[in-house]
Amino acid sequence: MTTDKDQSMDDQSPAVVFAAKGIDVTPSRDEGVLKVVKNQGEDGDRPMIGDKVAVHYTGKLINGKKFDSSMERKKPFTFSLGKGQVIKGLDIGVSSMQRGEVCMLLCKPAYAYGSAGCPPKIPPNAMLQFEVELLSFQGEVLTDDGGITRRIKVKGEGYNNPNDGSTVHVHLEGRCEERLFDSRDVHFVVGESEDMGVPLGVDRAMEKMQKGECCMLYLKPKYGFGKEGRAQYKIGPNSDLVYEVTLNNFQKAKESWELDQKEKLKLSATAKQKGTQYFKAGRYLQAVVQYQRVVLWLEMEFGVGKEEQQKLQDFLLAAQLNLAMCYLKLREYALVVENCNKVIELDEKNEKALYRRGKARLFRNEFSLAMSDFKLVLQVNPSNRAARDQVSICQRNIREHHEKDKKIYANMFQKFAERDIKVTMVDRGRSMIPSTTLLLKLPVCYSNSISMTE
Repeated sequence: MTTDKDQSMDDQSPAVVFAAKGIDVTPSRDEGVLKVVKNQGEDGDRPMIGDKVAVHYTGKLINGKKFDSSMERKKPFTFSLGKGQVIKGLDIGVSSMQRGEVCMLLCKPAYAYGSAGCPPKIPPNAMLQFEVELLSFQGEVLTDDGGITRRIKVKGEGYNNPNDGSTVHVHLEGRCEERLFDSRDVHFVVGESEDMGVPLGVDRAMEKMQKGECCMLYLKPKYGFGKEGRAQYKIGPNSDLVYEVTLNNFQKAKESWELDQKEKLKLSATAKQKGTQYFKAGRYLQAVVQYQRVVLWLEMEFGVGKEEQQKLQDFLLAAQLNLAMCYLKLREYALVVENCNKVIELDEKNEKALYRRGKARLFRNEFSLAMSDFKLVLQVNPSNRAARDQVSICQRNIREHHEKDKKIYANMFQKFAERDIKVTMVDRGRSMIPSTTLLLKLPVCYSNSISMTE
């Protein structure tokens, strides 16, 4: 005979279990979500708002009737924590867990599906119980290359975010290998944080933040202080950085559609100048931000007269050519070609665009295409010695590529010939072996089958 104390949680009613052992994990402490830990997780971090979490779960009504289970689908369920992708009770419960932890959650209707329920499986005003295992979690990746990861400690207010050009007021603390190297209140213009010694990764994250938000930003070197490091902070080359950033306030800049053409031209001139400063300082990603502004403002603009249209086009072509040069430095050759193509669409004989596209194609080992571009440059400007040199380089690379192919195919054909000779010799050898000897070489099961049929 077992007592209630000896019974497992699965053998007892939810009301008994949670009344005896449940911990209130709701921020308001209204007992809307009660939690009982079945298996302790790993000591350490817990998931934060915005983290992508992977869980296994089984959901039941209070009477024990199962309504859903990821275990039965044999596939973990993933969602972004605190983003309203699941019921409030699961958001709250999972945020209290550690990696590897298994727990039971009891969610009151207000933290589940409320008075509406979720027909046909979940009736109105249903209290739900979940068994949840937290498998893994990771921060929200803000860039395609994984260079900036955000984890939100304190959620911000509302749904308004700074835009490019906003003035932001932040408190930040920067760490490298857990050493605090920067702690201050600072304000800067989004897109120009470099002017205040704030790395690009913090700048780029601003457009995702809300007023009052406090988050952790994990920056790869590309979005930190790069291969140069920062002597001022005793940061070495290619160092990963961690910033804790609180957005205290911000003033939004005008959106592109709110600017008239005169304002766009004035802002474009400033952005072009600042982009050139960044480029000369070797801050190519920061320069890209400035030149992209010009493209955003002017790409869809049309001048009233011929002179005004030419002015707009000159600004736009200069920005796209400068973007191509930045991307060459950053080894983003597909983006070089893309921006050069846009210039050539407007000016098919643009010498710089043809040359830079040729360089990008050469670096991508597209030797014939690159040579075509450099020859077009020479048609535009026969005295361009750099393009003439590049044609020679392309011709040499094409010859070397052909020679390499010849050797590869020659070796391949030689191996095929040698293999054919070996196969022919083996076949001839087999034809001279008596049939009884051949039977000895067969697998036992095959040999037995032969003897039975005889």
